[in-house]
Amino acid sequence: MLLPLAISATIFAQAAKPQAITPEQLMFFESTIRPILVDQCYGCHSAQSGRSRGGYLIDTRDAARRGGGSGPGIVPGKPDESLLIQAIRYHDDDLQMPPKGKLSDDQIKALERWVAMGAPDPRESATAKPAAGGDGAAVELPAGELSKEDIEKGRAWWAYVAPKPQQAPVVKNAAWPSDDIDRFVLASMESKGLTPVKDAAAVDLVRRVTFDLTGLPPTPNEVAAFLRDKQPGAYERLVDRLLGTRAFAEHWGRHWLDVARYAESSGREGNSVYPYAWRYRDWVIDAFEKNLPYDEFLRQQLAGDLLPVAGPDDHAAKTIATGFLAVGSKAQRTRSKEQFAMDLADEQIDAFSQAMLGTTIACARCHDHKFDPITQRDYYALAGIFLSTETYYGTSRSQGNQQASQLIELPSAANVPNGPTVTAQQRVVYERIQAQLEQNASRQTGNQKVLAQQAVEGMAALRARFDEDGRATAANRLAMGVRERVEDVDARILARGELDKAGPSVPRGFPEVLTAGGAAPIGLGSGRLQLANWVAATSNPLTARVFVNRAWAWIFGVGIVPTPDNFGTSGVAPTHPELLDRLASDFMASDWNVKALVRRLVLTHTYRLASVNDRANAAIDPDVTWLWRARDRRLPAESIRDAMLACAGAIGEPPVGSAVGSFEGGFGQRQEQLAQVLLRDIDARSIYLPVVRDFQNEALDAFDFADPSFVTGDRDETTVATQALYLMNDERVIELAMRMARRLIRMDATDKQRITFAFQLAFGREPSAAEERAVIAFLREFHAGDAGAPGGAASVRDRIRQRVQSQTGTGLPPDMLNASAEERAWTAFCQALFQTAEFRYLD
Repeated sequence: MLLPLAISATIFAQAAKPQAITPEQLMFFESTIRPILVDQCYGCHSAQSGRSRGGYLIDTRDAARRGGGSGPGIVPGKPDESLLIQAIRYHDDDLQMPPKGKLSDDQIKALERWVAMGAPDPRESATAKPAAGGDGAAVELPAGELSKEDIEKGRAWWAYVAPKPQQAPVVKNAAWPSDDIDRFVLASMESKGLTPVKDAAAVDLVRRVTFDLTGLPPTPNEVAAFLRDKQPGAYERLVDRLLGTRAFAEHWGRHWLDVARYAESSGREGNSVYPYAWRYRDWVIDAFEKNLPYDEFLRQQLAGDLLPVAGPDDHAAKTIATGFLAVGSKAQRTRSKEQFAMDLADEQIDAFSQAMLGTTIACARCHDHKFDPITQRDYYALAGIFLSTETYYGTSRSQGNQQASQLIELPSAANVPNGPTVTAQQRVVYERIQAQLEQNASRQTGNQKVLAQQAVEGMAALRARFDEDGRATAANRLAMGVRERVEDVDARILARGELDKAGPSVPRGFPEVLTAGGAAPIGLGSGRLQLANWVAATSNPLTARVFVNRAWAWIFGVGIVPTPDNFGTSGVAPTHPELLDRLASDFMASDWNVKALVRRLVLTHTYRLASVNDRANAAIDPDVTWLWRARDRRLPAESIRDAMLACAGAIGEPPVGSAVGSFEGGFGQRQEQLAQVLLRDIDARSIYLPVVRDFQNEALDAFDFADPSFVTGDRDETTVATQALYLMNDERVIELAMRMARRLIRMDATDKQRITFAFQLAFGREPSAAEERAVIAFLREFHAGDAGAPGGAASVRDRIRQRVQSQTGTGLPPDMLNASAEERAWTAFCQALFQTAEFRYLD
């Protein structure tokens, strides 16, 4: 059936209209796509060059999409139909661009990804760029280099002005606030004609705060204890107990690992394993458990190796902390050492500046920043600091890894674990891989033989660090991290970021717009210690603001600045700027106390509101920007998986190290057999699962786990069919449902009591009378073999029956296929609980 003409016209008009670019898309374009286009394409296809070969200009969005004489250059969302992508793939002898040589695999993948996401492109023209204004809006500056006047004007941007303590406003409803935070929030509500809804029920609040602080569901006993406690301060005592748990450190440590782009492999083409990345993960968890002051937390990650130490344990911890600079993705197939060094420094600049400063400094690698008053000179001043730093990540040279690296030895007297134990199953695989590597080396000649033999030696060297029973020995007291180089380097400005277009050198230093009073010149040493102290200083206008905004987002779902990694002019302005400044000032005054900040946020009246709707409020503020109710929030991927483990009683002790910590080599070369052995699911919290780039655990991947190649302060939250299919069909989900079912069956209880306990485990509440009747009817019907079904119960019971009927298929655990009728019925019931929205969302 054909669409009516008017509807068709509307659809095509909407398709032709450029879609709004998200801050994440903008960052990806500026940091990755624009440099490729400028370096590889503008020379023959730009107004600046005066050339448009084939009639194709690529220096504006519309021209790039329109194409030239051969057809559309870019079809947003359809890489295979885009001539640009066809040309860079070199599949057609008559269509190959750039003509001087094929792009790298990483560059091709980046352009394919860009087009697949809709080719988001801010380039409306090739002659102007926005810069910072003081009123929260972007202003236009002429194209070209940023002048001293531009930088001075840029200092007026709100994020570059030091936060000052703000007096809480007077509110009409003076009885409602419990903290000055509430006064700021309520004042904004009242100015918009909004009224806060009622408070959350106690049973909802205990579930909410337990998940928000620990990432785990409260146990039935914990819920019951909170509901029984009628003494003043019951909620405060609950919060204090949760903040004191290891589970808090694991959950909030995982938040930081998103920001730190933590992974245990290099990604890119070779995807070499980082065998000791897990030490940095554990250091982060320990730091949150000990409540390490946030300024010191940052200082150690940038320059822990340069700080004073108090004994071997402290020495080891501060060394491991610098793993922050080493765990990023790396293009290890790059042959040029100089190019690899520049790319590594770029990744480190990008990571620290977004994670700690909420600023996209890496966008100034090829040109002055297009949106913020950050110059190319600023970028290369920082690059010199990282080029004067040696990064140790521990991969051996091979055919897929041209840029090998050593590791750092930890003090022999330090109390640190040696590492994981190699299982018998892993040893079989490793022996097979070792044999394959040796066979490959025997077939090679020349330089390829040397590389192949180095891969053999690397694998053998790692295997030698484990005893005959697979236990890690003291030879594994190694860590990723950084150290000072023997010689310091002042980087040279590279026109368009290209090595063969080197200009004058730039003294090492910090962005000029953020150092209004001037910074002392860096003398001997890389400058990392000075950088760490500058980042962690109370005079830095960004550091405290960025973290309190992150904490706010992790608690309330959206940051006061909704773009937590971008406080620049292309980000989104703060909804409550005075509150942000107050929080930042108070945070620094508290000696950067993270737990005190989190405690304060969850004790607010704002946090304790119900999530119920109010039509009048929703008509004014449908997005809940002004916090008149609690936002509906889906649990993060880890909490969904961990909650299933908790219901099954299956959360065991965390493993020592990581499964990939016993492997050496490139993950991309032996994908399936390694994935089966090293990435198998385990009975431990999700933070302890291996994080290998491009090979995520299925449970985490289904529910929007952060891409570990990028700083991620705000995860996507999608609702797609694959999530439902995963919960319906995944073997691990069914296994955990069965283990929960057996837990219920083992109870010395009636079916009604078992049902109640199941609802308490899954939802933190008791079932309603209707829910209880539906489940009892199903259980009775299942055992009696009754095919009929009373009409009132169908919702839960139909899902259960469908699941039971499908359990004769493949993909189920063997013991599920041999389970009794009772076990199968309760398993289907438990799995139905996992599939509900209530299981995955917080009220």
